[in-house]
Amino acid sequence: MTITVLDTYPAIQEILRAPHADRPGLLTAMVRPAAGMYRYFPGEVDLVAMHRMGSGFPLDRDEDQCLDALEAMRTADAWNRIRQALDDALATQLTATPGITVPPDITVLLVIGDPGDQHFMGTGLGMTANGSVSGYLYLNIWPYPENLARLEATAVHELNHNLRYNTGNVVWDPATVTVGEQIVSEGLADAFARQLYGDELGYARVGVPHLTDDAVFAKVITGLDITGMQNFAAWVHGDEIAARYGATPVGLPTGAGYAAGNRLVDAYLTATGHTAAQALLADSRDVIDTALSTP
Repeated sequence: MTITVLDTYPAIQEILRAPHADRPGLLTAMVRPAAGMYRYFPGEVDLVAMHRMGSGFPLDRDEDQCLDALEAMRTADAWNRIRQALDDALATQLTATPGITVPPDITVLLVIGDPGDQHFMGTGLGMTANGSVSGYLYLNIWPYPENLARLEATAVHELNHNLRYNTGNVVWDPATVTVGEQIVSEGLADAFARQLYGDELGYARVGVPHLTDDAVFAKVITGLDITGMQNFAAWVHGDEIAARYGATPVGLPTGAGYAAGNRLVDAYLTATGHTAAQALLADSRDVIDTALSTP
């Protein structure tokens, strides 16, 4: 298995310095090697539209700010750090679970975000990522110091998702999957990042404020059996992020599902004695039942 972190630094630099009319075509060319991450979308996918939807850097403004951010990522050695972290994490995972199926290759698309998107920069803490489609990781990071410190942890969190839901491992059916499955998966991914990089860096930042909030935890627990991923946004990400995408609020703060997932998984790992890596394919129902039955 080969992990390829696309060298997007020169491509982003070229896009931001090109005439406006040329930028969509250059962006499409940059993203095309990772276009397989959109393979479940119907019809031909507009890669520029997907970039914008994911709060990627703008094509028509804020060039200087984005170029400065790009340089900050280069200075932080982001691309090499992410590649090394993923290689190391994969080795750790395969040692713990040698029988799992893995994608033949993983392609990683790293971009910078949109500084004019206040939701991304504020509520989202300058980071959005996706590792749900086998063989692809998407990392959109604004170089806040806190995000640069967590480059490795962010990448291996998404790798954990990618391996859990690879063909032959845990099945994710969008129509029947439960909120509990995603809540547990976020907890497992954070636990794996924490196993490798410690609690200070391993937690997804968005969930940290609510890790010890019993009221938030209790509320999330009431939604664990809800099915259909179209109903998940508020339960996992919180009302504000859900509203951004037109989903119905349920009375939860940002990152609530991440916080609850960490508590469930920590209780499960303590009860079973497993490491996060060993628990990669743990059944979410078993995790929940074990955690909730633990005093």
